[in-house]
Amino acid sequence: MNSWQDSRAFLIDLDGVLYDDNQPIPGAAEAIAHLREKGCPFRFATNTTMRCRASLQRKLAGWGFQVSEDEIFSAPVAAAHYLRQQGQPRAFLLLTEDAQRDFDGLETTDQQPDFVVMGDMGDEFNATLLNKAFRLILGGAEFIALQKNRYWKTAEGLTLDAGPFVVALEYATGQQARVIGKPSRDFFQLAVDDLGVAPAQVAMIGDDIEVDVGGAQRAGLKGVLVRTGKFRETDLQSGIEPDGVIHSIADLVEYVK
Repeated sequence: MNSWQDSRAFLIDLDGVLYDDNQPIPGAAEAIAHLREKGCPFRFATNTTMRCRASLQRKLAGWGFQVSEDEIFSAPVAAAHYLRQQGQPRAFLLLTEDAQRDFDGLETTDQQPDFVVMGDMGDEFNATLLNKAFRLILGGAEFIALQKNRYWKTAEGLTLDAGPFVVALEYATGQQARVIGKPSRDFFQLAVDDLGVAPAQVAMIGDDIEVDVGGAQRAGLKGVLVRTGKFRETDLQSGIEPDGVIHSIADLVEYVK
C-alpha cells in the first residue's frame, strides 16, 4: 500500500490546521505555497459553518494565504448545492447571518419550510430558536445538519460545536438529520471530483480523528492527523488508525518533495 506521502492531491481542513480560531499556525502559509509551487493539487475541506466562503477567503488572505473561493469546499456551500438540486425548496436556516450568504437565491422562511438547516451559531444559539426548529421538524420539515462536530478549539479552549445541538433536536423530534459536511461520503466525493483524481490518490489532513481522518478513510481517501487545533493524545487510542500523524501542516514542506 502506498504511503500518504505518495498522494497526488490533498484535502486540507481549515480551523485547527491552517489556524487556531484567530491565530495562523506557524508555517502554514508557507506549506500551502509549497504545494502550489510543486504543482500538487489541493482543496480546503471544512466544516466551519459560522462564515460564508467569501469571508473564509478574506480571512485566509489577511494572513498571507494565496487562496481562491473556488478552492474552499465548506459545509454551507455543499448544503446550498444540495438544496438547489431539490428544485425550489423553502428553508429555515439556523445559521449566522454571515454563513447565510452562501444560500443567496434560495427562499428562506420560518413558515412551513421544506427543510430546517442547522450549523454552528455559537453564542447566538438560544431556546427560542431551538424550539422553533423543533416545531418545524415535527411539522414535516426535513432536518439537515451541516455537520455534527462535537467541539472545536477557540481562544477560550475547547468549545461546543453544532453536534450537541443537532443531537438534542434528533432526540426530541425522533428524526435523524441528514449530515451534509464531513464525514459525509458525498462531501468528500464533491471535493475529490473537483480535484480530478481518484479518492485513493488523495490525503485528507485534519485535526479531528473522527470527522477528518475516519470520514476520509471511509470515503476511500487517506487520513492524516495533525497535532494542532483540537488534537489530544487520546485521539490515538480512538480505534481509528491514521495513515499518518504529523506535528503540523508546516511539515508538508519536508514530506512533499
